[in-house]
Amino acid sequence: MKFTPIFLSFLALSFSLNGISQNKNSNVKPNIVFIYLDDLGYGDLSCYGTTSIKTPNIDALANGGVRFTNGYATSATCTPSRYGLLTGVYPWRNKDAKILPGSAPLLIGKDQQTIPKMLKEKGYQTAVVGKWHLGLGTGIVDWNKQLDAGPNDVGFDYSYIMAATQDRVPTIYIDNGKVVNLDSKDPISVNYDKNFPGQPTGKENPELLTMKWHHGHNGSIVNGIPRIGFVSGGASANWSDVDLADHFLAKAQTYVKIHKAEPFFLYYALNQPHVPRTPNPRFVGRSGMGPRGDAILEADYCVGEIVKTLKDEGVLDNTLIMFSSDNGPVLNDGYYDDALEKLGNHKPNGPLRGGKYSLLEAGTRVPFFTYWKGTITPQVSDALVCQVDLMESIAKLVVMDVKKTDSQDLLNVFLGKSNKGRKNLIIEANTKTAFRQGDWLMIPPYPGDPILAEVNIEVGNSKDFQLYNLKKDIGQKQNLAKSQQKLLSAMVKDFEKIRGNDYKNVEKIELK
Repeated sequence: MKFTPIFLSFLALSFSLNGISQNKNSNVKPNIVFIYLDDLGYGDLSCYGTTSIKTPNIDALANGGVRFTNGYATSATCTPSRYGLLTGVYPWRNKDAKILPGSAPLLIGKDQQTIPKMLKEKGYQTAVVGKWHLGLGTGIVDWNKQLDAGPNDVGFDYSYIMAATQDRVPTIYIDNGKVVNLDSKDPISVNYDKNFPGQPTGKENPELLTMKWHHGHNGSIVNGIPRIGFVSGGASANWSDVDLADHFLAKAQTYVKIHKAEPFFLYYALNQPHVPRTPNPRFVGRSGMGPRGDAILEADYCVGEIVKTLKDEGVLDNTLIMFSSDNGPVLNDGYYDDALEKLGNHKPNGPLRGGKYSLLEAGTRVPFFTYWKGTITPQVSDALVCQVDLMESIAKLVVMDVKKTDSQDLLNVFLGKSNKGRKNLIIEANTKTAFRQGDWLMIPPYPGDPILAEVNIEVGNSKDFQLYNLKKDIGQKQNLAKSQQKLLSAMVKDFEKIRGNDYKNVEKIELK
């Protein structure tokens, strides 16, 4: 077959234009979505081996991406983990990075480097939808005015949040720093030290409760549920607990639909399965494990729906999704809700020891995976990774230099192109710290009871050093500190090079 000069010229032009098109597409900035659950354990998902509950929507992402077996939150409680996630800084470096009351001031400095700030500089739209729990305001919060500090001051263009947690007052939605549906004739007042005159509490008015408190949660009653702290006013602004998940899901979906034509970063922070567990009636009873199991199924539904929205809006193929939990599991965390009684054979911490509040593995080793359709090859990775590494890794993804923090560039690990993760990691639980290095975990001696009685969780306290080979002993059954003295000594030195030698100055464990 002979080709005319005109045809050959046309063919050459076509290849040239196609190359331009491909190059242009290769430079399209990917959308980035963080899906962050609350108190979800290593053994709570079917993709991590449980057979007692099915989470098909979450599994589809985990099995279609890189599922990490050594993925960590920085901390065994919520506020510190969220701080580390967004800033790339170990939370123990900030003395205020502890579980915050609902009225605490903004924890992240307005001049501090954050992931959303970084992405804004690269032309991204940024949003947080769901649980915040990193403080609001610069002093005493006036809930009846525009808040003077919050997510919008640390890099988020759009924020639609709850102030702290579902079990804390105030129980309100906050839209870009302003309380939603607030009646000016019924102003909100919040106090975490004393009650307001005439306001019923869980401790004094048990006859008004639809959910019985176990410990700590005996303050103001909202929707029949006793909370932490005291509140007066703001009745019209109170959320409906059973509609909380649907409400935040709708806001996240709307955000995607509005911003699908431009690169966006969405931090979608679900509340499940944190207490109080109040799944929508359509999920009640579906798990057979009571409200905690039902809340996990509700979360799985939400994940499926946000992924469906990404697909329907035509942006799923250009979206990097990262999924994890802020800390490990807890059953009875303040309310009687049959979490323990209906547990059956389910093991929320899987093969791990400990749980929320604990330096043992189940406190910080959590479900963690990345998904990017068509870009990430499905695989399971044993690489050591931490949520604190998202700062440096995303900076590499969007080609940006950032100030050096505790974060490490593990982009190739997150994209499944490498299995070389961190060499070491410091984890934290209520100001106490431990050291993971290679396959080994070292926990220094700490005072206090080995079991936190209120929640019946081993927290890792011991008068002796603890040393575990996690590759051979994932359940931490054998303390090798005495038989591996040389290794222990070396690890303590490496730990102190990073942590300093004041790590024994710890505070009392906070439950909440």
